[in-house]
Amino acid sequence: MTDGHHFNNISLGGRGGFNPGQLKLYSGGLAWKKQGGGKIIKVDKADITSVAWMWIPKSYQLSVGTKEGLFYRFFGFYQQDVSNLTNFIQRSMGISPEEKQLSISGYNWGGVEIDGTRLCFNVGEKEAFEVSLADVSQAQMQGKTDVVLQFHVDDTAADNEKDLLMDLSFHVPTSNVQFIGDEHCTSAQNLCQKILHGTCGGSPSEVALVTFDGIAILTPRGRYNVALHQSFLRLHGQSNDFKIQYSSILRLFILPKSQDPHTFVVITLDPPIRKGQTLYPHIVIQFVTEAVVERELALSEQVLTEKYKDRLQGSDTDHRIHKVFSNILCGLSGAKVTSPSTFRSCQHGYAVKSALKAEDGLLYPLEKGFFFLPKPATLILHEEVCLYKKNVVDGCSFIYIVSCLLQIEYVLFDHHGAGGVTSQYFDLLVKLKNDQEHLFSNIQRIEYQNLFSFISGKNLKVMNLGDGQRRTGGVTAALESNADDSVDPHLERIKNQACNEESDEEDEDFVVDKDDSGSPSDDSEEESSDASMGGGEKKSSKMEASSSKSPVKMKQDTGSDEGSQNKKTKRKKEQKSGSDEGSQKKKAKRKKDPNAPKRAIVPFMYFSKAERANIKNSNPDLTTTEIAKKLGERWHKMTAEERQPYVEQSRVDKRRYEEESAAYRGAAAQRGPGDGSE
Repeated sequence: MTDGHHFNNISLGGRGGFNPGQLKLYSGGLAWKKQGGGKIIKVDKADITSVAWMWIPKSYQLSVGTKEGLFYRFFGFYQQDVSNLTNFIQRSMGISPEEKQLSISGYNWGGVEIDGTRLCFNVGEKEAFEVSLADVSQAQMQGKTDVVLQFHVDDTAADNEKDLLMDLSFHVPTSNVQFIGDEHCTSAQNLCQKILHGTCGGSPSEVALVTFDGIAILTPRGRYNVALHQSFLRLHGQSNDFKIQYSSILRLFILPKSQDPHTFVVITLDPPIRKGQTLYPHIVIQFVTEAVVERELALSEQVLTEKYKDRLQGSDTDHRIHKVFSNILCGLSGAKVTSPSTFRSCQHGYAVKSALKAEDGLLYPLEKGFFFLPKPATLILHEEVCLYKKNVVDGCSFIYIVSCLLQIEYVLFDHHGAGGVTSQYFDLLVKLKNDQEHLFSNIQRIEYQNLFSFISGKNLKVMNLGDGQRRTGGVTAALESNADDSVDPHLERIKNQACNEESDEEDEDFVVDKDDSGSPSDDSEEESSDASMGGGEKKSSKMEASSSKSPVKMKQDTGSDEGSQNKKTKRKKEQKSGSDEGSQKKKAKRKKDPNAPKRAIVPFMYFSKAERANIKNSNPDLTTTEIAKKLGERWHKMTAEERQPYVEQSRVDKRRYEEESAAYRGAAAQRGPGDGSE
C-alpha cells in the first residue's frame, strides 16, 4: 500500500479487553485485523463522522466514530505518529481530528454523556472513561436509584486478560438535573432507557419487524418473547432481557430431533451472552415441528427490494414455525444455515442418543463437525477455521486468508464390557489436538456401523482399542456382533495367552506313562490332607468311639497293622492307576501331530514377551493375571508407531506359518488318510 500507513502493534479497545492487531489507514478508510487471524474491522471513508486523539497512559489513543453510531478506539501510537496521521486524515478524508483531555483526578462523581453507542463519563470538562454500549449485554435497575450494566465477554480473549470489564453500576440520585424524573419514572430509569436505546444501535424509534411469543429456549433456559429488529434481536423473559447484535451471530443450525416432534434451532454467537457467571455461546431454541404460524414483516416493498434483495420475502411459502423463524433471522443477519448431514441412524434419524458429562442428549454427526444438544451445547469442528464473516478491503492489498487446520487428532470407539460379556452400549471419544477430550457415552451398539462408516468417510483418524491395527477383531468385532452374550475377544486373548505361557512349560515336563505309585509316607500325607478337608473329623470320631467300646479288640488288631497298611496302599495304587488311565485317554484326544507347524503369534504376544520380564522385575509381588492386565493397559496406550515393530514381527511369523501350513497340507495329502500318525 503506497497511499497510506501501516501499524503492527495497535490494539482495539472494548469487548474482551485489549486485542492487539494490525491497523492500516488509506485514502478509502481504515482496516484493522486481529493478530493471529480473526475478525476484520473495516470502516469506509464515507462512514467516518469524527476522529479524536487522546493521550492515555503509555501511548496515544485514536477514536473513530461512524454514521451507525459505533465508536472504535485504537491505541498504541507514539507521539510522532500523531502529527503524521493528523495531516494524512485531513488531506485524504477531509476531517480534522480533535484533541481531548483525560481526567486523572480520580473522582467518581460526574456527568454521563450518551452519543450513539458511546457512553462517556466526564469529570468537569475532561473525560474520565468511555464504554461502548454495543458491548452491553444487559441494562437493568437495581433498586430505585442504581443502574447496572453487564458486558459481553470475548471467551477467546478472557484467558489472556488479567482484568476484564464485567459490570458497571451508576448511582443516579432523585435530584439529578440531567435526567429529570417524576413519580412514574425516576432519574435512574430515564438513564436506563437511554442506555437501552444505545445498545440497540442508537435507534430509539426502531420497532420490531416480527415477534414470536412464548418461545421455549433450552439454553439459557426459560420462555422468552423473541423480537426481531433490523439490527438486533431481543430475548425478553420474566427475569432476563438479552439484546443480541446481528453482527455477533456466526451461524444457524436447524436440527430435527430423532423420533420426536420437535426441532432444534441453534444460534451460535461470538461473543457469547452471559447470565450470571455462565457464558452461553449457543442459544438452543426448541420448536414444535408441525406448528404453523403466519408472520408478515413490517417492512415496505422498497426496503425489502433495495436493502435485503432476495434474502427476505414478505410472506413465506413454508409456514412451519421453525422455518419462518430461521428464514427471517437468516435474512436479517446474513448468517449461513447448517442443516442435517447425510448421516442416518438405525431409526432413520439425524442423530444418535448419547450422554455428555452426565447429561443425556443427542449427538449430531455433521458434514464438518459434531454437535451435542441440548445441554451442554457442544460444537466440535473437524477443522479449525475462522468463523467470522470474511470481508475484502477495497483499495488496498489487505487480504484476509482463512487457514483450515485439522482440529481433531483422532476418534476412538470403546465398548462396555464386564465379566467377559459385551454391553449393548459403547462410547465415542473425540480427542482434539489441544489435548481436550469429549467423551460421548451410552451410544447403542446397533449405531456403531453407521457411525463408523460416516466418520471413516470424513478422513478422520479412527483408533480402536485392541484391534491390533486391523479393522476386524477387537472392539470392532465386539461392536459389530449382534449376540447379546458375545465375549470380549481382546480380554479373552489376554487371559488365554497369560495362562498358556506358564502352563505349556509345565505340560512339557509331565509324562503320563511314568509310574507314580507313591510310598507309605505319601499315603499318610494323603490321609492327613483328606482329614483336613472335612473327612478326617468323622474318621477320628469313629476311631475314638470304637476305642472306648472295645479296648481289647484294638489290642488284637494291632498285630495286623502291617497287613491293613498294605491293603490301603494297594487300594491307593489302584485308584491312582485308574485316574492315570483316564487322564491318558483325555490326553490322547488332545494330542496333536508333532510335525504340524506352530501357529503365528499376534503382535501383543511379541510385546508381552519383550516387556513381561521388565514388569516382573520392577513389581515382583504381582501375580500372573495382574502382569497380564498391566501389559494390556500398556498396549492400549501405545500409538501406531510404537506398535509397528511388534506388528512387523507378527506379519513375518504369519507368512512363515502360511508357508509351513501349505507344505504340511501338501505332505498330508500325499501320505493319504492312513499314513499319518495318531
